[in-house]
Amino acid sequence: MSRVIALCFLLLASVLGYLHIDSRPAWVPFASNSSAGNPIELDASTESSEGSAAAKALKSPTPVKLIQPSLRMDWLPDTGAPSVHAASLIALKDGSVRAFWFAGSREGAPDVVINTASFDPQASRWSAPTVVMDRVSAEKGLSRYIAKLGNPVPARMADGRIQLFFVTVSIGGWAGSSISTVISDDEGLTWGQPQRLISSPLINLSTLVKSPAMSFADGRLGLPAYHEWIGRFGEFLRIDVSQVIDKRRMSSGRGAIQPVVFSDGPQEASAFFRQTRSSSQLKQIPASETKDAGQSWVLTKDLEIPNPNSALAALTLANGTRLMVLNNIEAGRYRLVMVVREPDSSQWQVIQVLEDDESLSNNERREFSYPYLISTNGEDAHLVYTWDRKKIRHVYFPAAWFKYALSSLKEKEVQ
Repeated sequence: MSRVIALCFLLLASVLGYLHIDSRPAWVPFASNSSAGNPIELDASTESSEGSAAAKALKSPTPVKLIQPSLRMDWLPDTGAPSVHAASLIALKDGSVRAFWFAGSREGAPDVVINTASFDPQASRWSAPTVVMDRVSAEKGLSRYIAKLGNPVPARMADGRIQLFFVTVSIGGWAGSSISTVISDDEGLTWGQPQRLISSPLINLSTLVKSPAMSFADGRLGLPAYHEWIGRFGEFLRIDVSQVIDKRRMSSGRGAIQPVVFSDGPQEASAFFRQTRSSSQLKQIPASETKDAGQSWVLTKDLEIPNPNSALAALTLANGTRLMVLNNIEAGRYRLVMVVREPDSSQWQVIQVLEDDESLSNNERREFSYPYLISTNGEDAHLVYTWDRKKIRHVYFPAAWFKYALSSLKEKEVQ
């Protein structure tokens, strides 16, 4: 009976929500620079059909043997917290990179705070970490009880300011969450008062964020979000500063959350999801697409790459090459790889194995999860990911590395 009541309540809220947004501004095309995480222009390629060829390429990966140039690896600054998770990145105007992550005694604990630090690429050094938001500050700014914080996601606004979205929970677990936001006028050194995003006028619950936003041609942001209460599905929020002016379902049911989006043009985009399916269903990557700039999304064929109920990261380089970082296994998070799909290909291939504890016993295997990718110039890539919940690993892929690695893949295909 309680489930029936909850379902009726949710249906009523959905109807009121659509009535609430019915008079909002019309949708516009995606901006040519569709990524709101990077101040660069990215060329998008058309998404091809990705089927069994992708699966074959990933089931027997052959890591590229790199000699020169090498990857640059380091760690985000240590704050002394025993548990860290959900790191994200944004490119700054001076060419540096700012990271965000949450840290505390454990995920969901009252002492969790959202930290930030900036990386100077010339000195290869991180700044001292500072706190963007803690539970007490969130309570004061939002004028409501906050039990826990999580999942910071930065975006570049049309006026040049940085907007940080993050998850707040007032009751229950992550299913009882909502999205809040703060804005910085000085590249993340200081922040304004937090505001709560209202995605539903009746029950503003169970809306979370994990993945980078996109830009629309009118300067507004498209934020991939997701739900975990009753259903587990993706939603696409159209945001004007701190107001949700529209939202559209990206998937359905209980099997797809944390969407990452590739822009395919002014009207087209494709989304890939972390699967949360039942044990009897395929453990691979759900997908959907839009052909009207996010107003409607249609489920498409799965990307036949294993997914163990774990987040993935996505990035398009300036030449149209697409990257994803993910756990390409059906269970566990002990293996993390970068895969690539070139503009003239429909095949995803492993270009780098980042972590792999497969040879260890189950109780010795560590967790490598929640990757996040950006580029500062369209040719390089910065990656951060959780390393066993104890550290955040940062990996820098220079443009020369991609050139060498992609050439090596082509040579292997010819042989």
